Amino acid sequence: MNPTKTLHNLGQSLWLDNITRDLLNSGTLQRYIDEFSVTGLTSNPTIFDHAIKNSADYDSDIARRLSRATPAEDLFFELALADLTRAADLLRPVFTRTNGVDGWVSLEVSPVLAHDTQHTIAAARNLSQRAGKSNLFIKIPGTKEGLPAIEAAIFAGVPINVTLLFSLEQYVAAAEAYLRGVERRIEAGLDPAVASVASLFISRWDVAIAGKAPADLANRLGIAVAQRTYKAYLEFLTSPRFLRAANAGARPQRLLWASTGTKDPKASDILYVKALAAPFTINTMPEGTLKAFAQHGEIDARLAPDGGDGEKVLAAFAKTGIDIDALANRLQEEGTASFDKSWNDLMACIESKSAEKRKAS
Repeated sequence: MNPTKTLHNLGQSLWLDNITRDLLNSGTLQRYIDEFSVTGLTSNPTIFDHAIKNSADYDSDIARRLSRATPAEDLFFELALADLTRAADLLRPVFTRTNGVDGWVSLEVSPVLAHDTQHTIAAARNLSQRAGKSNLFIKIPGTKEGLPAIEAAIFAGVPINVTLLFSLEQYVAAAEAYLRGVERRIEAGLDPAVASVASLFISRWDVAIAGKAPADLANRLGIAVAQRTYKAYLEFLTSPRFLRAANAGARPQRLLWASTGTKDPKASDILYVKALAAPFTINTMPEGTLKAFAQHGEIDARLAPDGGDGEKVLAAFAKTGIDIDALANRLQEEGTASFDKSWNDLMACIESKSAEKRKAS
């Protein structure tokens, strides 16, 4: 059996962490759905920056919109929604078959709003309405300022992918924000079945401490954080508070493993996929990681519900002087800054291409 099918049958959703116009036009995304059991898709500013900058696939769309003098940000969302609504349609059979559990695509609000609660709420509502697709998540970062926006968006009925989570504490805060939004819907007599996922970033942990820990701990920090968080995730899903909401019709917020491409050239190219196999979770993979797992993937064991040896490994890192809590906060700040940079690069790319088209017309 295809390794990706085996992983899917274990109960984990395989999503593609990429979107380009060529993936859609060439039929590659459909092939991944058919052959690699891909059941969802995520995007971010970096992905779109690379897609638009490194191809001419979007140039004609940019040229057609020049007469409207569309600001770069509005033009970007038009281009992104054109791609993501097509992807959402390809995944619609999965969405229907799973009754809305799977088959999602994701679009991020402008990263420059990461510390602006009110504008994030407004942007999330606007993008969801513009998309007009019931299987599209709006991504909001799980920053301190993002948490009230997550709660408000869920209360408004907007499906949310909480992004840029790096620790158990950040995950729990995001899960509680989601649940508060659901509980408010229950109190208001509204349908509480608003979908959400919480995206925990993995490989960036190991990049951050590369060369700062003993060799026997290489590439183990991100997995240990995931183990700890998975245990908390299962505990949250069985908590009396969530079960009361579930009894009223609420959906569980699923845990998603993000940043699962291997960055260390000395490590296995399927390291994080193999280590994080767990039912009722999602692994969103870069295209290269997905293809590598389809070619030579294997699963030795499922992620232990009790966190396995995660706490032991984290204690070993602590003994080396690595402050896990401080690093989690730093990684979230750096992740926000990185997406800000990609966003600014993306806006500059669109403005540059627009200028070229005006000059040529």
